[in-house]
Amino acid sequence: MEVYALEWINLLLRWLHVVTGIAWIGASFYFVWLDNHLEPPKNSSDTGRGVSGELWAVHGGGFYRAEKFRARPPAMPKLLHWFKWEAYWTWISGFALLVIVYYAGADLNLIDRTVADISRATAMAIGICSIAGGWIGYDLLCKSPLARNDKALSAVLFILLCAAAWGLTQVFGGRGAYMHFGAILGTIMVANVAMIIIPAHREMVRAAEQGRDPDPRFGLAGKQRSVHNTYFTLPVLFVMMSGHYAFTFGHRYNWALLIALSVAGALIRVWFVDRHKGKQSPLILVAATGLLAIVIWAGMPVTQKSAAGSASDFARVRVVMTQHCVGCHATHPTQPGIASAPKGVIFDTEARIKAQTALILQQTVTTRVMPPGNLTGMTEDERALIARWAANVPPR
Repeated sequence: MEVYALEWINLLLRWLHVVTGIAWIGASFYFVWLDNHLEPPKNSSDTGRGVSGELWAVHGGGFYRAEKFRARPPAMPKLLHWFKWEAYWTWISGFALLVIVYYAGADLNLIDRTVADISRATAMAIGICSIAGGWIGYDLLCKSPLARNDKALSAVLFILLCAAAWGLTQVFGGRGAYMHFGAILGTIMVANVAMIIIPAHREMVRAAEQGRDPDPRFGLAGKQRSVHNTYFTLPVLFVMMSGHYAFTFGHRYNWALLIALSVAGALIRVWFVDRHKGKQSPLILVAATGLLAIVIWAGMPVTQKSAAGSASDFARVRVVMTQHCVGCHATHPTQPGIASAPKGVIFDTEARIKAQTALILQQTVTTRVMPPGNLTGMTEDERALIARWAANVPPR
């Protein structure tokens, strides 16, 4: 009953995380698009009111007109809409999921003793420190003299994020490492909103209410962090989905794939932002596509020839699967923390096992992500047995 309740909490939190994430990213993407499509006001009276750009749009059966003011409007409106709670609740729900899935279930989803033999407490401490340290290091860099040169700052951030990707894969299993890399980026994005962007907006409102020009430092810092946020978005979304694809986080060079796919995501976002501005540089899109092609090629499983299997191989494979797989992949799982078979995959009959031959081979031999963290201690001989058996199962 306890595990069942935990699964429902997991589902509801994940639902909340996706909904608030859509709201946050949607608003963020819209305002980036809006800012890049503003045109000089056609009416001189609008220029006199301090309007620096305007845009007409049609949506939902009506016409809309958006205006952006150079500094402040002639009079502050009674109702001013803020965009912050979407970001805050995305992080709150995401961190709650991290605790439930990866910290409460550390032995299954975070720790891989073939990577590093660490305790649950140590794994949690490393995870939390990496997230907090990621924000602190990033914030200090953005407040340092280096921040005056965007290209130099980007280069240093790239090197540090590469180091983080590599380092996380040296202490965690691939899935947990990927998720903490995404958590570092996501925390930076939310902290940018809470610590820099919203305070910059508050300074703008105070200045407007007091009839003075706002301190430009706040606006410049807020703009810089907003730009960073929009380029971090697609890498974070990739990490959110990566847990379903073991061929990424389970790869021998999973850290390199993580970096390459993150860079590809950032480049795709750069291309879209440039497209808003009418630039549409094809080289950026070519670079992103090239990176994706390299990752797909590098991650391609190597076909290995196996010795001919005997009639008894399946019987032995079934014993191995009963020992290492059926604890989770059963109608009524016995593995602590598992309420239902992951992805609905059940190995209770010969037909079901043979129907999942390709998946079993991928998870246990090619990527070696199963059993999770090798919790049950599957041996190399057992993996070789599965490979030999799978090579002789007729394709379906």
